[in-house]
Amino acid sequence: MEYKQLRLDAADVKFDDEARTVEGYASVFGGIDSYGDTIAKGAYEGTLQDRQRPVRMRWNHFGPVIGKWLEMREDDHGLYVKGTLTPGHSVADDVYASLKHGAVDGLSIGFIPKAYEIDEENETRTLTEIELIEISVVEEPADLGARIEDVKNLQERIATIDSLKDAESCLRDACGVSRSAAKAMVSQIKTLVEKPKTDSGDAVEATLNWRLYKTLKLQNH
Repeated sequence: MEYKQLRLDAADVKFDDEARTVEGYASVFGGIDSYGDTIAKGAYEGTLQDRQRPVRMRWNHFGPVIGKWLEMREDDHGLYVKGTLTPGHSVADDVYASLKHGAVDGLSIGFIPKAYEIDEENETRTLTEIELIEISVVEEPADLGARIEDVKNLQERIATIDSLKDAESCLRDACGVSRSAAKAMVSQIKTLVEKPKTDSGDAVEATLNWRLYKTLKLQNH
């Protein structure tokens, strides 16, 4: 699963205190992020139709469910969402307060890329079909790739990685990732590596290779 984060100002988030609702954009079309990705209009059409399970509202992707999304739709700008945070939920209360205060960065989608086009000349990827898994309120920096760009000694740190624990340490110290996020990222990588080969294995491998390629390109700039 991949993630795309959007800062509060870009997400155009609005609040309703009485109803405890949050609305805005979880994703916008056009533009190219630090990984060279752009999302095309229409990418969410399939995933929003005839869903068999709801799109969860989570805290930081791997945290608890803190509410529910009441409305999701595509428009010319991006993926518009409206949701409500669970009353009496201690984490939801804290998240809502932090959102209003601007202490957290914004919204982030967790998704699986189903179809995309790669422009090798310009080193970009256009996502044309997305399977949406969840939409989280996040506290992490909205552009992890930009932080990786600023790490001068990342290559030296990578060369010292000899275990999963070393990888977690590198993510925390060199890339500025929180402890919980680093552990979750390494755990997800381990799961993918150990996952039996399936018909979609080639797509998974292609996606991992693309992300690795873009990360290495960023760290060399």
